[in-house]
Amino acid sequence: MKFTFNLKKPNKKGHSLILFSVYFKTEGRKFVYSTGEFLSPNEWNYDFRQPKNLTGRTEEANKHRAIQRQLDRYSNFFSDLISEYKLANKEVTISSIKEDFDKEFKRSKAISSKFFEVYNLFLLSKETDFTETANSVSTINRYRYNKKLLEEFEDYRKKKIHFNQINQSFYNSLIEFSIKIKHHSANTLRRNVGLFKTFMYWAFDNNHTYKMDFQKFKLPKAQDTDEVALSQEQIYDIFRFEIGKNQRLEKVRDLFVFGCATGMRYSNYSKVRKVDVQNELIRVVDDKNKEKTLEIPLNDLSSYILRKYDYRLPKISNQKFNDYLKELFKLMKYDWTVKKTMKIGRDIVETLSPFYERVSSHTARRSFITIMKNEKIPDKVIMSYTGHRSLEVFNKYYKPSIKEKQTFMKTVWKIDIKDLEVV
Repeated sequence: MKFTFNLKKPNKKGHSLILFSVYFKTEGRKFVYSTGEFLSPNEWNYDFRQPKNLTGRTEEANKHRAIQRQLDRYSNFFSDLISEYKLANKEVTISSIKEDFDKEFKRSKAISSKFFEVYNLFLLSKETDFTETANSVSTINRYRYNKKLLEEFEDYRKKKIHFNQINQSFYNSLIEFSIKIKHHSANTLRRNVGLFKTFMYWAFDNNHTYKMDFQKFKLPKAQDTDEVALSQEQIYDIFRFEIGKNQRLEKVRDLFVFGCATGMRYSNYSKVRKVDVQNELIRVVDDKNKEKTLEIPLNDLSSYILRKYDYRLPKISNQKFNDYLKELFKLMKYDWTVKKTMKIGRDIVETLSPFYERVSSHTARRSFITIMKNEKIPDKVIMSYTGHRSLEVFNKYYKPSIKEKQTFMKTVWKIDIKDLEVV
């Protein structure tokens, strides 16, 4: 009993579905089954009933080999199935073969083709998980952001996302979109790819997809990025800046400066209440790690802002806060051009943008760490404020300015040049 593969619409422009088929003489009809794989007719080898160009290191060859591996799953399963039927002396019929194929390949439910409905189920499972291994609120918010990113990617491509088309080509396009359109850093890319793969593993384990191509998606290598940090003088200038009657930007400014003066994550300090302040200390459970309690001493600036709002800081979502923050810094004329350099694979990608576009809620935390380190405060003390446990991660936040680098250099190598002259 011979099987074959055919394109469903060989004359169609664009991509066509690849079908697995076997002719059953006993029933006088074909068993036809969708492989879930798509290929352009001009990429199909009609003589060998397989994709063209299966050798080499090109992107097309990689894509074709991935498709061929999936086709081999169908042909190998069918051959093994026929052997099992013969050994069991069981009649081979189209209905019985279809039933076995469905068990093996249609592991997905009716909802499986609707990618974002599955993602919503994934989010629901995370939000309603109250076990010891449950994700923090900040991690769940990152999963939500990843969904938004994928929706934007879908709109950008003008092509629906389907589980059966998530392959290396899809991944390459997503990375390109994240870099060129969203201007993500290498570290942001790495985090988002990790979150995406976690979702895909969940989808596979819960029978929403059978494809495992995502396992081979390599995480972009993490690296130190040239993210911006502010000096103490700049922070004071920001706090003194006259905004006028714009209460929205005034609240954003005060929240940002409060973050600069405490070193806390936005998810932590945006929720500080009066009950959290005791004996000149802010005590809160870390939003990222519920097993960790942070203790941050108050200073003149953080105390002033808390009293200004009667210990009820303004409530603004992180996304809106970041948007308003860029608006504030643009108003303040922080518009000089800054360059951002990233290494993605073998490529060096440089992007130019105005300073205000680079500012986010995390800039406050980075500025706090940089200022404290420049004042020679011991790392262990600063880490006790920020909640960092890894020195390697902590040091990535330290961003000395050009002026500070020059000062450090001259301080260490300070000498009267006459002392070096040969007598």
